[in-house]
Amino acid sequence: MNAAELINNLPDYTCDKDLTSLEIQQIEMDHRLLAECSMFICIEGYTVDGHQYAEAAVQNGAAVIVAQKPVDVEVPVVLVPDTQRALALLANSFYQHPSRQLKVIGVTGTNGKTSVTHIIDEIHRYAKQRTAMIGTIQMTMDQEVYPVKNTTPDSLFLQKNLALMVEKDIDVMSMEVSSHALDLGRVHGVDIDIAVFTNLSQDHLDYHQTMDKYLFAKSLLFAQLGNSLAEDRRKYAIINSDDAHADFLMKATAQPIITYGVHHRSTFQATDVELKANGVAFKMKTPAGDMMVESRLMGMFSVYNLLAAAAASYASGIDLVDIQAVFKQTSGVKGRFQPVEHQGDFGVIIDYAHTPDSLENVLTTIKKFCKGKIHVIVGCGGDRDRTKRPLMAHIACQYADQAIFTSDNPRSESPEAILADMVDGIAHENYQVVSDREQAIQQAIQQAEELDVILIAGKGHETYQIIGEEVLDFDDEQIAKKYLD
Repeated sequence: MNAAELINNLPDYTCDKDLTSLEIQQIEMDHRLLAECSMFICIEGYTVDGHQYAEAAVQNGAAVIVAQKPVDVEVPVVLVPDTQRALALLANSFYQHPSRQLKVIGVTGTNGKTSVTHIIDEIHRYAKQRTAMIGTIQMTMDQEVYPVKNTTPDSLFLQKNLALMVEKDIDVMSMEVSSHALDLGRVHGVDIDIAVFTNLSQDHLDYHQTMDKYLFAKSLLFAQLGNSLAEDRRKYAIINSDDAHADFLMKATAQPIITYGVHHRSTFQATDVELKANGVAFKMKTPAGDMMVESRLMGMFSVYNLLAAAAASYASGIDLVDIQAVFKQTSGVKGRFQPVEHQGDFGVIIDYAHTPDSLENVLTTIKKFCKGKIHVIVGCGGDRDRTKRPLMAHIACQYADQAIFTSDNPRSESPEAILADMVDGIAHENYQVVSDREQAIQQAIQQAEELDVILIAGKGHETYQIIGEEVLDFDDEQIAKKYLD
């Protein structure tokens, strides 16, 4: 693409050289990935400033540098006020607005994003559509798996892969949209058709600082659906009417709203809910009539996840019969209320619950069917919100018969310091502190008796443990099986 035409997409820039004769073959923000005829965009990150690598980028083939402060290089330098915003504009233009050629469903909320996107993806695949998905665990295109670094990747990664999805004739892409991504503008330029809100509870306050700022970040997804009510590309906001923040989010969008819930009157409403040891059952009220839902997924949070997926899929044009069939057969997502199979007479469940709200939801769910004692293994991540540590400990002790506090990605912090924060001021006595996570899992399994249930919380699908700067292999499921066997 011609460099001058590409740069002219920016509303405010200066350039020290003529660009009309330059053709750009590649856009990158990592100087190590550059080839000839590339455009390098200098991004200021938390730990690395791309401006420091401008000269290295030129040596690797950069023909143009885009920066927000002066850099001394021989190739043309385009100066802009904000390279993050420029990146979104340039990537979107370079890849020819790929999200316009797809149906895009974005899911945001504190808990449930991964489960809801997976169920939506499964429903659309069942309806014979070619699907893609981007989320915490991975990215998929037509069920082919690709790795991702963040829950919601940067705008360049998104546009590049959205273009690849168009090449692969993908019909619909569902993606998790984190509050960080919304605040940092990572989804700028992605034309989202259906935005889904699951719930909001305390998390990420190390970044957002207050719940109001956290809520505002979430609301951006709905505001960014736009103000047009064009009939040729109808957009929808799917909102959990039982969440205390529902009204705020409804006011944030100009688009038609579809609600879902259990306790409040909703477009998609669950009634006669049965929470069983082997799943859930309920009647689902919909605009197309009532239908019975049976699913192997467990717990009230699964009822909400199923309702959210049903509402989004209905808005996407999927028949209710297909939705009902998928609900009956889906087994959920790895690390989300995942039973560990073994020959013992007690249960072991792995769940990603890493917030006070999600931990409470999981433990109250187990309490409804557990006929013995509940054991919970839980920790808190290092370099993250410290205020939730005592809350997590209190909830673990309140709802479980025995809690073991242990490590969960301590990162640069001392595991012992994190554990001290957890037990600081705790009034309960039904807990132990076992810093080594493997030892904690082993100990819980040794202590479990007939009809007990062990919950291993916090890491879910993760297959690593971050200690200092090392990323070590660690899979809760594999460790549990080691001692169960």
